[in-house]
Amino acid sequence: MRIYLIGFPGTGKTTLGRKLARALGYSFIDLDETIEEKAGMSIATIFAQAGEAAFRKKEWEALQKTAEEENVVVATGGGTPLFHNAMEWMNQHGLTIFLRMPIQQLYRRLSQSETHRPVLSPPDGLPLYQHIRNLLKERLPTYHQAQLIVDAAHISPPLINAIIRLYHDKTDSL
Repeated sequence: MRIYLIGFPGTGKTTLGRKLARALGYSFIDLDETIEEKAGMSIATIFAQAGEAAFRKKEWEALQKTAEEENVVVATGGGTPLFHNAMEWMNQHGLTIFLRMPIQQLYRRLSQSETHRPVLSPPDGLPLYQHIRNLLKERLPTYHQAQLIVDAAHISPPLINAIIRLYHDKTDSL
């Protein structure tokens, strides 16, 4: 079984993914790290040198490779579900979990982050909060197609246990 964690940047997909994989005895894949390793450069550099379309193509290829894996938790990029029918593909190839977080907490996390995320660079002086709000509004309909929605405001062992229970309930009913 494959578990795909989706959600806005800053929701803790990688942090939760590592903990969840460890708790389940699964392997873990961070899609962004996989892309960077294969390309030999950061995502910001891929965006700067080749553009978003080239990055999304690499992202789609990396996502499709996960179908070869079993017993894996995959932390996707925030935009992964929005391109190449990836949300539908992930729903067909595994269990999708949307990590939902209030916009105020996203803003706090992202404004303090030292990680450069090209998609989160506000255009034309738009305040970061407004940019996050606009992107989130665009992405929520896709994110809500996930099979499970989890409040990720406080990633904790009880949350991980709840996800594992939901996961087992889902797989037992298949």
